[in-house]
Amino acid sequence: MEIGVPKETKDQEFRVGLSPIGVRILYEAGNQVWVETNAGVGSGFRDEDYQEAGATIVSSAAQAWDRDLVVKVKEPLKLEYQFLQKGQLLFTYLHLAADRVLTEHLINSGTTAIAYETVELPDSRLPLLTPMSIIAGRLAVQFGARFLERQQGGRGVLLGGVPGVQAGNVVILGGGVVGTEAARMAVGMGAKVQILDINVDRLAYLETIFGSRVELLYSNSPQIEAIVPQADLLIGGVLVPGRRPPILVSRNLVQKMQPGSVIIDVAVDQGGCIETVKLTSHSNPTYIEEGVVHYGVPNMPGAVPWTATQALNNSTLPYVLKLAQRGIHAFDLDPVLAKGLNVHDRKLVHPAVREVFPDLVD
Repeated sequence: MEIGVPKETKDQEFRVGLSPIGVRILYEAGNQVWVETNAGVGSGFRDEDYQEAGATIVSSAAQAWDRDLVVKVKEPLKLEYQFLQKGQLLFTYLHLAADRVLTEHLINSGTTAIAYETVELPDSRLPLLTPMSIIAGRLAVQFGARFLERQQGGRGVLLGGVPGVQAGNVVILGGGVVGTEAARMAVGMGAKVQILDINVDRLAYLETIFGSRVELLYSNSPQIEAIVPQADLLIGGVLVPGRRPPILVSRNLVQKMQPGSVIIDVAVDQGGCIETVKLTSHSNPTYIEEGVVHYGVPNMPGAVPWTATQALNNSTLPYVLKLAQRGIHAFDLDPVLAKGLNVHDRKLVHPAVREVFPDLVD
């Protein structure tokens, strides 16, 4: 199969859809791979590395896109809509529930779009979302610590505190992969950490990991209203696969937070779970609203592309190989991959996304 790897166009998105190792494995399996020049530079991969792996380097995005299968990291942006075409397979993160315009363009183009974030195992785990959720969860605390600095607009709180001065308070909404990894980092820094989740079994599991180092609370409105105003760093880590997460923190509640506290909503790429959070970028990552520093970058792992590209490729490559071998028929043989199908034959097919856009369903 002909496989294209275009350079990412999202602001400061330095990850790339395939690493040279991935290209080599696909090439040795009998596929041809076209990589847009400098697509991997931000992740530490030279054009020469791809050529040695068997890829053909092309000078334009159009040449990389004009292939049977296109492998990316982030969703196509407006300038890339022109490259979408009938019969093409697109394999990338899509997060369509938060992007009606992209959803409509994918339907109208005839492209078959498979989303990393909805590929789902029988036990409901999301194998292609997990590696980036691990990174995003860890980065949420790393970035949160930075933006709590006074020079960044924050309160001037050191998360770990010092002897004689209390540590910072980190509140995490959601005890999934993002929340767990955020807690791991925050505990390591010495912060006071609270996790809220609606799944009692998950809370019990987290107790086996953290013991008494993390306060584990059942999530409901009164509990959230009691805890959030105390947060120096509030992290949104709520995931509802294929859907927008519910708004758990209202503007009125944000107003009760201390000036200079920080909010990082990792769920912003699906719409976010905090009312005052809006999309930002790596170039302009934060803004202040209601006196609180807000961070809403949707592609957080793009900040650490050398790590993130390799972690993502380790998970996506087996599915890329299946698509390269069988094309659209891969869905018939692999129900896990079939869960990732969002748009096919000019129709919106993923159940959760169909619920978000019922008027786009035939």
